[in-house]
Amino acid sequence: MYPIDYFIYAGFVLFMLITLFPFWYVLVGSFNLGTDYLSGGVWIFPRKWSLDNYIFILSDSRLLPAIWMTVLRTTIGTVTSVLFTAIVAYAMHLKELRYKKFFYWINIVTMFFGGGLIPFFLLIVNLGMYDSFAAYIVPGMYSVFNMLVFSAFFRAIPNGLRESAMMDGASEFKIMFKIYFPLALPAFATISLWTAVGHWNAYYDTMLYTVDPSLRTLQYYLMMIIKQSSLPPEMINVPSNIYERVVPQTISYAAIIIAIIPVLIMYPLIQKAYKKGSMIGALKE
Repeated sequence: MYPIDYFIYAGFVLFMLITLFPFWYVLVGSFNLGTDYLSGGVWIFPRKWSLDNYIFILSDSRLLPAIWMTVLRTTIGTVTSVLFTAIVAYAMHLKELRYKKFFYWINIVTMFFGGGLIPFFLLIVNLGMYDSFAAYIVPGMYSVFNMLVFSAFFRAIPNGLRESAMMDGASEFKIMFKIYFPLALPAFATISLWTAVGHWNAYYDTMLYTVDPSLRTLQYYLMMIIKQSSLPPEMINVPSNIYERVVPQTISYAAIIIAIIPVLIMYPLIQKAYKKGSMIGALKE
């Protein structure tokens, strides 16, 4: 090992510590007593351990319905968006597609120009999706950027595979689902992760397009909890002794940790799928 290698390893370790410290700081703050946290100096370990911040959040009966709604939205939204976008991308990568350049530039224009919030809101209302679960799914079913990523991956697959399958009598849908989609598993894993994280972290559309409490998502609920933490104790359904020991800042830290736990669980699963997809794609030559 050369001396320069030690500096490289030291740089990577330093970079890792810088990257992990914000997460560790939030984790430490979430387990620290709120009233004690305000005095400062909580960096490496909680000075006074406490679960009050999590009890404050978990004691609310609205939490489980919000989690269920978010899981349902993330699952359905990810599957429909990735599948629909991949089908469009498969068609867009074909040389035989008529008016391909026209469709391509129409898609590109929508990436840089939009109608704005008010026209989009009116569109949601006129389509009958206001205050319905469809407002979470339909607007996000197609992504131009993800379509371009899929198309680039499909173009890297030798066209001879498609031609051979067509000679054997395979239909276009069979070629797409049996050949191209399995070989594009790394792209599916990556885009599924992007889409799922986007759905999981979304709260803005809940605030704009819904009024039904049953449609509230986890992120919107956590935002409400953080705002309510500054209300008088008689307006909050938590024990008064816990309310006196928490502060909005530590409650927000606990909310962040609760929100990112599923994402942390998802990453290893996506990584496994990515590795498997890379091995499948390597056989195409």
